[in-house]
Amino acid sequence: MEQSLYEKVGGEEAISKVVDYFYSELVLKDDTVNHFFEETDMVKQRRHQAKFISFALGGPNQYSGQSMAKAHEGMNLQPEHFNAIVKHLHEALAHFGVNESDIDTALTKVASLRDDILYQ
Repeated sequence: MEQSLYEKVGGEEAISKVVDYFYSELVLKDDTVNHFFEETDMVKQRRHQAKFISFALGGPNQYSGQSMAKAHEGMNLQPEHFNAIVKHLHEALAHFGVNESDIDTALTKVASLRDDILYQ
């Protein structure tokens, strides 16, 4: 039986490392998007993001947060914001050795949410 992408990258522990790096080293240092997180409980945000990324990589669906549209309501996210987050996710996954094909698979799933996130 073929491993899920979630299993290939190392499961929950590896996803947590990716998420920590994603925020600490990339998102929160990027003036394009860091202002969206000024009032955010980052412990809670990291937990939600780890569950979401796990699900996006074919792991267990533990995400029980709001819908993407509801979670981004009132933020008026633009394409450049979405693209910056996708770029950072790509960089974080690559930083931890995920191959390009698997990154593309994950980012395709993220891209499918674009319309639920933008302009809300």
